Amino acid sequence: MQIQEHRLIGSPSGTQRTLTTLHFGAGARRAYLQASLHADEVPAMLVAQHLRRRLAELEAQGRLRGEIVLAPACNPLGLSQQLFGRHQGRFEHDSGHNFNRHYPDLVAQAIARVQLGDNAAQNTETLRQAMLQALAEHPVQTELQHLRKILLGHALAAEVVLDLHCDNEGVMHLYSVPEQAQCVRQLGACLQAEVALLANESGDSPFDEACSGPWLRLQQHYQGRHPVNLGCFAATVEHRGVCDVRHDLAAQDAEGLLRFLGLQGFISGMDAPSAHDCALVPLAGSLPVTAPHAGVVVFTRPLGGPVRQGEVLAELIDPVSGHCSELRAPVDGIYYRREQQRWVQAGATVVQVAGREALRSGKLLSA
Repeated sequence: MQIQEHRLIGSPSGTQRTLTTLHFGAGARRAYLQASLHADEVPAMLVAQHLRRRLAELEAQGRLRGEIVLAPACNPLGLSQQLFGRHQGRFEHDSGHNFNRHYPDLVAQAIARVQLGDNAAQNTETLRQAMLQALAEHPVQTELQHLRKILLGHALAAEVVLDLHCDNEGVMHLYSVPEQAQCVRQLGACLQAEVALLANESGDSPFDEACSGPWLRLQQHYQGRHPVNLGCFAATVEHRGVCDVRHDLAAQDAEGLLRFLGLQGFISGMDAPSAHDCALVPLAGSLPVTAPHAGVVVFTRPLGGPVRQGEVLAELIDPVSGHCSELRAPVDGIYYRREQQRWVQAGATVVQVAGREALRSGKLLSA
């Protein structure tokens, strides 16, 4: 294992923040995994610790077939955010930006730099290097801009990118693009995920789409003229909920991620995943149930599994008036996530159900 330290520019006088990446194996092919871009999503960092130990073992056994890069805590800015004794970590305090949004779009710059031929593999590598060069020239001034640049640089060089997160409360679930459904199914089987939510553009350029999206657009741009492969499979992995910080779950998830990397040719001798049906549904079919008024949330049904339209999932009680509202499933689908807070304001999302029909448009992710 090699350890690299990346110092962020733009730190206030007298301070210095550093991003650490761990590099296992060697070779032309690269996979990149990062944990807790939303720094308050702690389960991902525990998964990364189990990955770190197992990757060191696999490297010592000579079983790595390429380079695997792990950022075990990829957001040093968010790790430092404490407000009134509570860890924050989702939004950068200076700009208000979500740490998982607004990554640079380098497609036009890459197109302007290259001349392509008839070899798909060569064209793909040419475009990858063009995007990396455009990113290297991308100006940054703040810590947040520099952090985005470093993270995206590691990812653009990789064929597989796995962005490890968690939800407030949730089952294991994934986000990715519909064009790579086969890889999504494999990842879902390896992680025993209940559902994968698929979209090409969910809004505001989250990290996984900044890695996979350019290849879809490049293929479309050169269609019929020059062949281009999908140069990256990227997915966001939601490791259940924020309180699911357990060694048994983290070890299970780490082994699942390693099995997936084995299926992609990065690790030899990994066991095949057990048969598992991960439901693939459109992200636009994930419907939120919002609070009609402020109140105390009482969940009436366990999280996970299928629900029917109209099924009561929670009660919302106004403690002053005593009024109780029933919150019902808006569609048939999978009850995959809910909020952790048991006091909510009017208009807040309380639960979400993933249906099979795309019913929403516009920005599909929460703030």
